[in-house]
Amino acid sequence: MCLQQPRLLAVCCLGLMAVLVGCRAGDRSANPGPSPSATLRTDVTVTDISLGRALETNRRVAQPREDFAPADTVYASIVTEGSARRVLMTARWTYESSEVVSESSLAIAPSGVTVSEFHVSRPEGLPRGRYQVEILLDGASAGKRGFSVQ
Repeated sequence: MCLQQPRLLAVCCLGLMAVLVGCRAGDRSANPGPSPSATLRTDVTVTDISLGRALETNRRVAQPREDFAPADTVYASIVTEGSARRVLMTARWTYESSEVVSESSLAIAPSGVTVSEFHVSRPEGLPRGRYQVEILLDGASAGKRGFSVQ
Protein backbone atom coordinates (compact mmCIF):
# COMPACT_ATOMS: atom_id res chain seq x y z
CA MET A 1 0.00 0.00 0.00
CA CYS A 2 2.87 2.38 0.74
CA LEU A 3 4.19 2.01 -2.79
CA GLN A 4 0.79 2.78 -4.29
CA GLN A 5 0.25 6.05 -2.40
CA PRO A 6 3.14 7.91 -4.14
CA ARG A 7 1.91 6.57 -7.49
CA LEU A 8 -1.62 7.69 -6.70
CA LEU A 9 -0.32 11.09 -5.69
CA ALA A 10 1.70 11.35 -8.92
CA VAL A 11 -1.30 10.35 -11.05
CA CYS A 12 -3.51 12.88 -9.25
CA CYS A 13 -0.91 15.62 -9.76
CA LEU A 14 -0.57 14.82 -13.45
CA GLY A 15 -4.35 14.83 -13.85
CA LEU A 16 -4.64 18.18 -12.07
CA MET A 17 -1.88 19.66 -14.26
CA ALA A 18 -3.67 18.45 -17.39
CA VAL A 19 -6.92 20.06 -16.22
CA LEU A 20 -5.19 23.35 -15.41
CA VAL A 21 -3.35 23.43 -18.75
CA GLY A 22 -6.61 22.62 -20.55
CA CYS A 23 -8.43 25.42 -18.72
CA ARG A 24 -5.69 27.91 -19.49
CA ALA A 25 -5.63 26.91 -23.17
CA GLY A 26 -9.38 27.45 -23.34
CA ASP A 27 -9.15 30.86 -21.61
CA ARG A 28 -9.49 33.41 -24.38
CA SER A 29 -9.49 37.07 -23.44
CA ALA A 30 -12.10 39.46 -24.83
CA ASN A 31 -9.13 41.57 -25.92
CA PRO A 32 -6.99 39.20 -27.97
CA GLY A 33 -4.76 42.00 -29.27
CA PRO A 34 -3.22 42.14 -32.70
CA SER A 35 -2.85 38.94 -34.65
CA PRO A 36 0.62 37.43 -34.21
CA SER A 37 0.89 37.24 -38.00
CA ALA A 38 -0.01 40.93 -38.48
CA THR A 39 2.93 43.06 -39.52
CA LEU A 40 3.00 46.81 -39.46
CA ARG A 41 2.67 48.37 -42.89
CA THR A 42 5.54 50.42 -44.22
CA ASP A 43 3.60 52.18 -47.00
CA VAL A 44 1.08 53.84 -44.64
CA THR A 45 1.81 55.13 -41.14
CA VAL A 46 -0.25 56.74 -38.39
CA THR A 47 1.32 60.14 -37.68
CA ASP A 48 -1.21 61.54 -35.18
CA ILE A 49 -4.06 60.44 -32.93
CA SER A 50 -5.98 63.36 -31.44
CA LEU A 51 -8.94 63.13 -29.07
CA GLY A 52 -11.68 65.66 -28.48
CA ARG A 53 -15.38 66.33 -27.91
CA ALA A 54 -16.08 67.65 -31.41
CA LEU A 55 -14.74 67.46 -34.96
CA GLU A 56 -14.20 70.10 -37.59
CA THR A 57 -15.47 69.51 -41.14
CA ASN A 58 -12.04 68.13 -42.14
CA ARG A 59 -12.41 65.34 -39.49
CA ARG A 60 -9.77 66.89 -37.24
CA VAL A 61 -10.47 67.38 -33.55
CA ALA A 62 -11.62 70.93 -32.83
CA GLN A 63 -9.94 71.15 -29.38
CA PRO A 64 -7.62 68.27 -28.38
CA ARG A 65 -8.04 67.03 -24.82
CA GLU A 66 -7.38 64.02 -22.61
CA ASP A 67 -10.21 64.31 -20.08
CA PHE A 68 -13.91 63.81 -20.71
CA ALA A 69 -17.24 63.69 -18.87
CA PRO A 70 -19.28 60.45 -18.81
CA ALA A 71 -21.94 61.90 -21.18
CA ASP A 72 -19.37 63.07 -23.78
CA THR A 73 -18.81 61.51 -27.16
CA VAL A 74 -15.06 60.93 -27.47
CA TYR A 75 -13.83 61.54 -31.01
CA ALA A 76 -10.52 60.21 -32.33
CA SER A 77 -9.01 61.92 -35.35
CA ILE A 78 -6.44 59.68 -37.03
CA VAL A 79 -3.90 61.16 -39.44
CA THR A 80 -2.10 58.78 -41.78
CA GLU A 81 0.62 59.41 -44.34
CA GLY A 82 1.37 57.26 -47.34
CA SER A 83 -0.54 55.58 -50.12
CA ALA A 84 -2.21 52.22 -50.52
CA ARG A 85 -5.09 50.75 -52.47
CA ARG A 86 -6.76 49.44 -49.30
CA VAL A 87 -6.01 49.53 -45.61
CA LEU A 88 -8.32 48.23 -42.88
CA MET A 89 -8.08 50.72 -40.01
CA THR A 90 -9.51 49.60 -36.68
CA ALA A 91 -10.09 51.56 -33.49
CA ARG A 92 -10.16 49.46 -30.30
CA TRP A 93 -11.41 51.38 -27.25
CA THR A 94 -10.50 49.80 -23.89
CA TYR A 95 -11.42 50.60 -20.29
CA GLU A 96 -8.95 50.19 -17.42
CA SER A 97 -6.40 48.52 -19.76
CA SER A 98 -8.42 45.38 -20.46
CA GLU A 99 -12.17 45.62 -21.09
CA VAL A 100 -12.99 46.30 -24.74
CA VAL A 101 -15.67 49.02 -24.77
CA SER A 102 -16.01 49.28 -28.54
CA GLU A 103 -14.24 48.24 -31.71
CA SER A 104 -14.98 49.38 -35.23
CA SER A 105 -13.19 49.28 -38.57
CA LEU A 106 -13.01 51.42 -41.64
CA ALA A 107 -11.56 50.51 -45.05
CA ILE A 108 -9.54 53.43 -46.40
CA ALA A 109 -7.56 54.07 -49.59
CA PRO A 110 -5.10 56.69 -48.37
CA SER A 111 -3.17 58.92 -50.72
CA GLY A 112 -0.73 61.30 -49.05
CA VAL A 113 -2.08 62.77 -45.80
CA THR A 114 -5.47 61.26 -44.93
CA VAL A 115 -7.65 62.01 -41.89
CA SER A 116 -10.11 59.43 -40.55
CA GLU A 117 -12.47 59.53 -37.57
CA PHE A 118 -13.78 57.13 -34.94
CA HIS A 119 -15.85 57.85 -31.85
CA VAL A 120 -17.22 56.20 -28.74
CA SER A 121 -20.08 56.98 -26.34
CA ARG A 122 -22.78 55.19 -24.37
CA PRO A 123 -26.38 56.30 -23.80
CA GLU A 124 -25.95 55.65 -20.07
CA GLY A 125 -22.57 57.41 -20.09
CA LEU A 126 -19.03 56.07 -20.02
CA PRO A 127 -17.92 54.79 -16.61
CA ARG A 128 -15.35 56.96 -14.86
CA GLY A 129 -11.77 55.75 -15.19
CA ARG A 130 -8.83 55.38 -17.56
CA TYR A 131 -9.35 54.51 -21.23
CA GLN A 132 -7.22 53.96 -24.29
CA VAL A 133 -7.86 53.92 -28.00
CA GLU A 134 -5.54 51.74 -30.06
CA ILE A 135 -5.37 52.14 -33.83
CA LEU A 136 -4.57 49.09 -35.90
CA LEU A 137 -3.71 48.98 -39.58
CA ASP A 138 -4.54 45.60 -41.11
CA GLY A 139 -4.47 44.08 -37.62
CA ALA A 140 -1.10 45.50 -36.50
CA SER A 141 -0.92 48.14 -33.77
CA ALA A 142 -0.02 51.53 -35.23
CA GLY A 143 -0.51 53.77 -32.20
CA LYS A 144 -2.32 54.36 -28.92
CA ARG A 145 -3.71 57.34 -27.02
CA GLY A 146 -4.86 57.33 -23.41
CA PHE A 147 -7.58 59.47 -21.84
CA SER A 148 -9.74 59.63 -18.75
CA VAL A 149 -13.43 60.01 -17.98
CA GLN A 150 -14.02 61.97 -14.77
